[in-house]
Amino acid sequence: MASSSFPSGQPVFRFAPSPNGRLHLGHALSALTNERFAARMKGRLLLRIEDIDRERCTPVLEQAMRADLDWLGIVFEPEPRRQSEHFADYGAALSVLQGQGLIYPCFCSRQQVRAAVAAQEGACGCSWPADPDGAPLYTGTCRAVEPTEAQARQPAGEAHVLRLDMTRAIAAAGDGIGYDVIDEAGEALRVKARPTRWGDVVLARRDIPTSYHLSVVVDDALQGVTHVVRGRDLEAATDIHALLQRLLGLPTPFYHFHELLIDESGRKLAKSRQSESLADLRAQGVTAAAIREKLGFA
Repeated sequence: MASSSFPSGQPVFRFAPSPNGRLHLGHALSALTNERFAARMKGRLLLRIEDIDRERCTPVLEQAMRADLDWLGIVFEPEPRRQSEHFADYGAALSVLQGQGLIYPCFCSRQQVRAAVAAQEGACGCSWPADPDGAPLYTGTCRAVEPTEAQARQPAGEAHVLRLDMTRAIAAAGDGIGYDVIDEAGEALRVKARPTRWGDVVLARRDIPTSYHLSVVVDDALQGVTHVVRGRDLEAATDIHALLQRLLGLPTPFYHFHELLIDESGRKLAKSRQSESLADLRAQGVTAAAIREKLGFA
């Protein structure tokens, strides 16, 4: 992909939720933090709909999400970018990485991956390393599959994913992979990326021809995003994003990671655990002004 650079003028921020459930207070915190940064820096504020998973993301949930954001009073530039409309952009980026010899098909099922990890642990008498999300690193079984065999198995319809060969990717990217983190005052601190702790990450699937990692990197570049403000739970994933930006010749934005909201059990708020939604609070008579005040944005 062609390299691009940030414009010398206005900063660009984005809030990028997935319409796979109702927004909760954690989403409100992230959206309002983006709004505050954009206001302080006289920047633009974009809305992106991250709906690559077409089964879980629905138009009804997107409309509900937009209603929640309108209720909070956050003003975004029209119109939002919907990832589901731009699979060709992600395919082009994937082709670049394939042309560099950095992508390989993996035909292992989740059960086979678990079995390979168990075998490795039995052989070494140790715990197999896990990525920052706690998932065991891929053992690399399909990395050894001959290209001719892999090419024959893919058109035959065998289930597979496309993985990034991390060792080759690091070698191709060279030294000095990192990104700048800014604080609330806008002061920047350089952080060294550690993408190897993720192993051979999945960048595309047969049913979803991209991944979160690949699509956000491409979108941020195409939309001219200069500042990515998101929760601390995505801090480690920025290792992968900085690596992909280097490999694809794309600019690396400034990053800011805000703290997370947790529930009474000490776990972060999440759609998957049906955390109380903004719609629930609105139904209880809570006002948008009260939400802003509760989260420190009065």
